[in-house]
Amino acid sequence: MTNPRKVAILGAGKIGGAIAKLLHHSGDYAVTVYDQHSDALQLLEKQVQVNTQVFAITDVDTLVSTLSPFDAVVSACSYDVNVLIAEAALKAGISYFDLTEDVATTEVIRTLSTSARDGQIFMPQCGLAPGFIGILAASLSQQFEKLDTIKMRVGALPKYPSNRMMYNLTWSTDGLINEYCNLCDAIEDGHRIKLMALEGLECFSLDGLEYEAFNTSGGLGTLCESLEGKVRELNYKTVRYKGHQYLMQFLIQELQLGKNDRRAILKQILETSIPMTKQDVVLTFVTVKGWRDGMLEQITDARKIYYTPLYGEDWSSIQLSTSASLCAVVDLFFEKQLPQKGFVKQEQVDLNLFLANRFGQYYQTNEPTLNP
Repeated sequence: MTNPRKVAILGAGKIGGAIAKLLHHSGDYAVTVYDQHSDALQLLEKQVQVNTQVFAITDVDTLVSTLSPFDAVVSACSYDVNVLIAEAALKAGISYFDLTEDVATTEVIRTLSTSARDGQIFMPQCGLAPGFIGILAASLSQQFEKLDTIKMRVGALPKYPSNRMMYNLTWSTDGLINEYCNLCDAIEDGHRIKLMALEGLECFSLDGLEYEAFNTSGGLGTLCESLEGKVRELNYKTVRYKGHQYLMQFLIQELQLGKNDRRAILKQILETSIPMTKQDVVLTFVTVKGWRDGMLEQITDARKIYYTPLYGEDWSSIQLSTSASLCAVVDLFFEKQLPQKGFVKQEQVDLNLFLANRFGQYYQTNEPTLNP
């Protein structure tokens, strides 16, 4: 490997480990993974030959010293430490990427990015939603002379639902609770508004299966800001199998487990009662309506990404889609196919370049190949 791109990954969980594996196996990256839990690092070391180090995020100065030898840092940590990591990246002079869906965290990182050096970018929200879904929606929108409506729908669903909730845990429980509890951005009548999570229930069918969708927080990323005044209606909803929203509304609103001081109880209930699964499917569904050549027209892009074997392991679809999206934009940055300074939005990524990328190509629809 000649002049490898040196990347630090903070967090050795399912997504952080997947990012490390994708970058390492490409042959162009020298990866070091940091985590405060030695057992997570030991497990990762058995799966891929990357450098690891036990490290607890405590203060900016220590983190600056740790990150200074690298070209970029990827945060695969909980959103609540991302601001500290971004501050350290700024001082270390390296680029920053994360997976956060937290709107307030992204706004702080945007402010930090105004002091970026040449060749240094800050790019949060690089996963599935926010992330790829924003790239896709922005690309479809550019095909119209005048926009009317953009509807973005994303779901990470069990392939074989078998409980009353019709759901299995597939990713961060903290992130899931954030999505279900926090206010949601949207555009109505051309203006940005806030909507309640779990509201706006709708039902639809795709490929013979029935789904429901409802408002959740964070999935739009920065699209509301970019398209305010340019589109009449813009919204994002999470897709689930029918019946899920009713039960979550009972837990979060009726039992008031969505309150900040009670979310730990909700997390405990979910993690001790709802099993995780690697046999899942990611569904993305974007519909854009507007005018082209004087005609009112609608175009839709629907994709399914399934669980699959990779590098001798079973990868869930949410693990693959989230890590591949981040790795693709990191790759595009180093290939100078993204802006090279300051804050970078997902909608600034060219969809064709993304899908042609060695990591972005995983967003081509596949079929499950694992044994059930």
